[in-house]
Amino acid sequence: MSHSLRIAIVNSKTFGFYSNVIEELKSFAEVDRFEVPKDLSGSQLALTLNNYDIVIASVTPKYDEEFFKNNLRVKMIARHGIGVDNVDIDSATKYGVVVTRVPGYVERNAVAEHAVTLMLTALRDVVKAHEKVVTGGWGERGKFVCHELKYLTVGLIGIGNIGSRVAEIITRGFGSRVIAYDPYVPKERAKELGVELVDLDTLLKESDIISIHTPLTNETYHLLNYERFSKMKKGVIIVNTARGEVIDTEALVKALKEGIVGRVALDVIEGEPIGADHPLLRFDNVIITPHIAAFTFEGLRGMDESVLKSIKDFVGGRVPEGIVNKEVYERGLRR
Repeated sequence: MSHSLRIAIVNSKTFGFYSNVIEELKSFAEVDRFEVPKDLSGSQLALTLNNYDIVIASVTPKYDEEFFKNNLRVKMIARHGIGVDNVDIDSATKYGVVVTRVPGYVERNAVAEHAVTLMLTALRDVVKAHEKVVTGGWGERGKFVCHELKYLTVGLIGIGNIGSRVAEIITRGFGSRVIAYDPYVPKERAKELGVELVDLDTLLKESDIISIHTPLTNETYHLLNYERFSKMKKGVIIVNTARGEVIDTEALVKALKEGIVGRVALDVIEGEPIGADHPLLRFDNVIITPHIAAFTFEGLRGMDESVLKSIKDFVGGRVPEGIVNKEVYERGLRR
């Protein structure tokens, strides 16, 4: 590169706050931070970043074909996270841009722990119990009797990287029956985890708690729609730490109003970030955390270090560990 290397950190507020990666990046590049609207158009985003070689990207905004077509300098998109659903991989490849992500194992334990935390918080109605004490209602504690997790059936949609860790925690720590829907996992692996593989309809009908651990793809977009909510046990608890768009929000609102869904605990939500006027926040049986499942000191340090390594590999002419589109190298497309 004839010019000095320039790196843009876009919408990733936590990158570098719990590690020294910024200082390391600054030892060989100019580094700037940007906060842009989540719905910024690809052409506007391209203009904003037209003087940068590498982008460290958060979950927003979208890096679509318009971005890659209009920005001819960016050579690498390094996702500060696991998911790449906001990056058009085909377009990135077409225009010779390398895309990397944090390997799943880095966030595995943190996200799994948060999923189980949400399960228990919803099951034990912790938030409302606390609010009752704050308002002087200690004597009403009889309202908070519930079942023990040990005696419930937990259904996991996806038992890959994070879902498998949730399965380990639930089966070994609580002794619950765990069933799972995952067409990509062999029965032998499920057996190792103490999990019974079932079809999706069976999972919907038999689960007391349903926890989502699948990436967002064309196949999983609005996987939980009203038709599928209508097949669930009355009073089911829904947990989502994967991607918000796996759940059809309008269908979830309807299922809550009709009493099909008893409680909801989300760390991700369709169209995030959301405002205080979001329709799901009108329900007192819904808990939402602001996409913080991976936000442990260990998890964030690991994510930072993974991004740094990918960038150093790329700059050094090596294929980065977390590369998503190897074709850029294999077909000689790299900018």
